[in-house]
Amino acid sequence: MRREPEALRAALTELCGVSLRRRRVVDAAGIALGARAHALRDQRDVVNFCSNDYLGLARHSEVASAMSQAANALGAGSGASHLVSGHGPQHEALERELAEFTGRESALLFSTGYMANLGAVTALAGRGETVVQDKLNHASLLDAAQLSGARLRRYAHNDPVSAAHVVATTDQLAVLATDGVFSMDGDLAPLPELAQLATRAHGWLVVDDAHGLGVLGATGRGCCEHYRLSAEQVPVLVGTLGKAFGTFGAFVAGSADLIDFLLQRARTAIYTTALPQAVAAASRAALRVAQREPWRREKLYELTQRFRQRAAARDLPLGPSQTPIQPVLLGEAARALQVSDALLAAGFWVSAIRPPTVPQGLARLRVTLSASHASAEVDALVDALADALTHSLANAKPSAS
Repeated sequence: MRREPEALRAALTELCGVSLRRRRVVDAAGIALGARAHALRDQRDVVNFCSNDYLGLARHSEVASAMSQAANALGAGSGASHLVSGHGPQHEALERELAEFTGRESALLFSTGYMANLGAVTALAGRGETVVQDKLNHASLLDAAQLSGARLRRYAHNDPVSAAHVVATTDQLAVLATDGVFSMDGDLAPLPELAQLATRAHGWLVVDDAHGLGVLGATGRGCCEHYRLSAEQVPVLVGTLGKAFGTFGAFVAGSADLIDFLLQRARTAIYTTALPQAVAAASRAALRVAQREPWRREKLYELTQRFRQRAAARDLPLGPSQTPIQPVLLGEAARALQVSDALLAAGFWVSAIRPPTVPQGLARLRVTLSASHASAEVDALVDALADALTHSLANAKPSAS
């Protein structure tokens, strides 16, 4: 694109014309700690059904108190990278507790999930090698493969046969990477089959379980627990702290040698300022609460089933997800925006997801359930959604949202 301002304005106008221009929304929450999943939009109290705060821990008083106390004692920032002077006792304790929680020998903190995926894949793959990925993987995994300099090959979404074919026709497999739970569809990767493929091909299996940890499995330990897979079968596990655990940051968990290797080679861990210790302290508190209060996970499952049953009774166009991510498939971006606007007017915040986040023609609403929701709020959302779909038009005018 040329530098002239007119080129930028033309590109933005074009995006607006096809309902693909994105805008940030200010969540002027100000909601008391412990409150339900509410937010303020346009000075109105609405129920938030688009957050990844699955266990309702983001505003938990114990988590917030841990952050406040650590900030008062240790400061608001870490001041340097982990390898200089930024690594503190709260970081060290959190890494140890995350390793124990995931059943791994060690763990390494990153500032974001994007950085964790970039760091892991670029450290484990390089020029002359190949990275194989699901076509619908998170952008961070796909970008990581490109930045590594390795050849990127992709297989059909959640198709073990396609994956096996790609791996069988690949030279020098370094990494086989997949989301654990896919963030826009809510479906699970076929991890047992992928683990076998990676083992036979002597490649690293990297699983980004951002949306599974804290949610899936008998004790909330994610996709690996759900499938009963060992640390040897999934040697590189990526997790985030800003979803089910309600705080911020991410980590990679694995063998002691793997984590030591990443500490030497993962550029996104080496060349960046460490997370504030206050954030690490809050994450430790969230991890404790999540394990101490399994009712949160159990309620989340019950609400997910409740939503699906009532949505099916109203013939809503849901995807096949059994996780708290429930896509309402609408097709065109304009219609997704129109229905999202109608829900907001009815008191429900549900974001419209449009290309390039999802493929062309697969725009949707992404409903996410939380343990903070009440059953009555879920029922009311289904009713409002059914009404909005009834009155929506496929050729809706572009929205300014």
